[in-house]
Amino acid sequence: MSSTADGDELRALVVRRTTVRVSVRPGRGAMADEPPLLLCNGIGASLEVLQSLVDALDPRRPVIRFDVPGVGGSPLPAFPYTLAGLSSWVTALMARLGHREFDVLGLSWGGGLAQQMALQSPHRVRNVVLVATATGCLMVPARPRVLARMLTPRRHRDPAYAATIAPLIYGGSIRTDPQRGADLLHAATRAGPSRGYYYQLLATTGWSSLPFLPLLRQPTLVLAGDDDPIIPLVNARVLARLIPQARLHVYHGGHLGILTESDRLAPVIETFLSGPPRQPSGAPQPEHAEEPSHD
Repeated sequence: MSSTADGDELRALVVRRTTVRVSVRPGRGAMADEPPLLLCNGIGASLEVLQSLVDALDPRRPVIRFDVPGVGGSPLPAFPYTLAGLSSWVTALMARLGHREFDVLGLSWGGGLAQQMALQSPHRVRNVVLVATATGCLMVPARPRVLARMLTPRRHRDPAYAATIAPLIYGGSIRTDPQRGADLLHAATRAGPSRGYYYQLLATTGWSSLPFLPLLRQPTLVLAGDDDPIIPLVNARVLARLIPQARLHVYHGGHLGILTESDRLAPVIETFLSGPPRQPSGAPQPEHAEEPSHD
C-alpha cells in the first residue's frame, strides 16, 4: 500500500484471482461513515485521469477509483470479460474494501458499467451518476470519422497524436486547446497493454441497456455536454426519459467536460448525492441547462 500527495491510498488487491489497482480516499468529518462514491472511468484511461474531478468534489467525501483489468496499473486478465461479469467483479471489489453500499459514477464507457451495476446490484448501488454516456450498441452513434478513431488505443499511447485528434473527438473547450486533451490522457497516467483496450471494446459488443432502463430504481443524475462528438446529446435524453428516477443536466462543453470543467460540474454532483431521496416517477426530473461558459 502507498499514499499519494493528496492522501489517497493506492492498493493492489486480488479479487477472484484478478489483480486490480485501486485508489481509496477515506471519508472525513461528517462524511466519514457515508457510502463511498465509486468512479468508473472511460475506455483505456487509468485512474489518474479522474484526479481533477476528485479534487473538485467535497474533500470529506469518500471516493474510490480503480483501473479496469488490463488498463493502467491493473494487469491484463487471463481471459476477456463481459460487462455483466465485470459488474459482478467490481461489486466483489467493493465488498473486499468493506463497502456493502455505495454510489457509482460512470464516465463514457464507465457509464455502461455503472448502468449494469445498478441493474445487477440494486441493494448495493444507492445513487447513479451517468456522465457523457449512452445505452450501448442501440444508441445514436457518433459520426464515422469520430468512431474510427475510437477503435484504437493510439491516443492513449501517443501524446502528439492525441493532441491532433482531441478537438475532433472530445469537443468543448478542447476544440480551442487540444493540448489540454492530450495532457488529460498522458500527464501522470499509465498506459496499459493494447489488448486491455480491446478487451473493453469486446465487453460492450452487443450490449445494450435499453431493455432494462425502466427497471432501474436508483435516483440517477444524467450529465451530458452540448458539444460531445462521441456521445450525441440525444442519447442522454433517452437515458433520462427511460430511467424512472432520472434527472438530466446539460452542461456547455464536450465529452471530457467533467474533467476540464470539474469546478463547475462537481457541485452539481454534490447537490444530487446530498439531496433527499426521489420518489419513483414515469418521467425524468426537469432538465437543468447551464449558461454557456466563456473559457
